[in-house]
Amino acid sequence: MLVFQEIAEAVICGNAKKVKEYAERALEDGALPQSIVNEGLIAGMNVVGMKFKNNEVYVPEVLISARAMHAGMDVVKPLLSASELQDKGTVLIGTVKGDLHDIGKNLVRMMLEGAGYRVIDLGVDVAPEKFVQVVQEQKPQVVGLSALLTTTMVNMRSTIERLKSYPVKVMIGGAPVTQKFADEIGADAYAPDAASAVEKAGQLLAS
Repeated sequence: MLVFQEIAEAVICGNAKKVKEYAERALEDGALPQSIVNEGLIAGMNVVGMKFKNNEVYVPEVLISARAMHAGMDVVKPLLSASELQDKGTVLIGTVKGDLHDIGKNLVRMMLEGAGYRVIDLGVDVAPEKFVQVVQEQKPQVVGLSALLTTTMVNMRSTIERLKSYPVKVMIGGAPVTQKFADEIGADAYAPDAASAVEKAGQLLAS
């Protein structure tokens, strides 16, 4: 449907008003809510994700596009069943204990949501015990740990130690984090940026 393309283009441009209008029109024309999400909203965010990875757009543009996507999600979400919303899997994310930085984490959350994942965001300064508690309750497939301070990276290690007895994959990221550090502490994946985090989540779920 042409309207799906219009939705995707409006997401790429970050035009929340148009995304909302097109999503409403698509529903009136009989489009399935899941098709609006996959072929319109997510298709648009996938393009934004690639542009971000290639340095063609930057954080502000991604945030504007993500807001536009959410405007469309607000239209179709009430019509989607829980199972349809959780098709791709669940990712639990948070900034580790002692660290209050959240811009990178928020960007990862938006990109994951834009790619069709259900995301549980625990916020900042999250203790290892809290990650474990929510893993037990919500049973996500992937846990994402973020840190911006070298002094809090050690809490990634202690969180991974606590999660070893659970069937969950752990992905880490943040400015001081490296692949070498990820290997040292036993993380399943390292994502240098938000677009890579979406790719890595997909790989972890497929493995």
